Amino acid sequence: MSDRQAVPESMGENDVVDLLVRQHAMIRDLFDEVEESPVGAQRTEAFERLVRMLAVHETAEEEVVHPYARLKIEDGDEVVGDRLAEEREAKQLLADLERLGADHPDFSGRLQVLRAAVLAHAQAEERHEFTRLRARTSVAERRAMAAGVKAAEALAPTHPHPGTESMVMNLLFGPPLAIVDRTRDAIRQAMRGHGG
Repeated sequence: MSDRQAVPESMGENDVVDLLVRQHAMIRDLFDEVEESPVGAQRTEAFERLVRMLAVHETAEEEVVHPYARLKIEDGDEVVGDRLAEEREAKQLLADLERLGADHPDFSGRLQVLRAAVLAHAQAEERHEFTRLRARTSVAERRAMAAGVKAAEALAPTHPHPGTESMVMNLLFGPPLAIVDRTRDAIRQAMRGHGG
């Protein structure tokens, strides 16, 4: 992997809203990097960083932020339900794109569809969930959630798994999926290092 690998758990923000908004900016930058990378190993590696970032970011939101938002903000069930529907759609688009591969002729067009969906979702989170969450929580609560997000990201799957958008599903399947994903990542990296 390159030095530009996305490692969200190393981020120093202590406020969950600041942390997640910064990750949204990193995701936009990763989309740019994938789009600007030439077809081949460089694009594949950039896309793998994007996939990992999106997978761990969404898992952490689903495990930590959305359940808290349901309880804390007015119409929390509706707000979170809308975000989960967007996340499910984005996970499916991402999984389809990952299966297609970064070298496929349709990759760039489908990447644009994914980018539009992900950025619209991020904007909706920031507007409808994060602002209200900041207004309805204390600094201590947001710090605790930031720590929870970082912990969840350290244990999260590194690839999209549509259908695991609920906290219960993430807790049931997240750790085994994370192990499978990390094993698959290590094998891919080893194969690449040996000309595979």
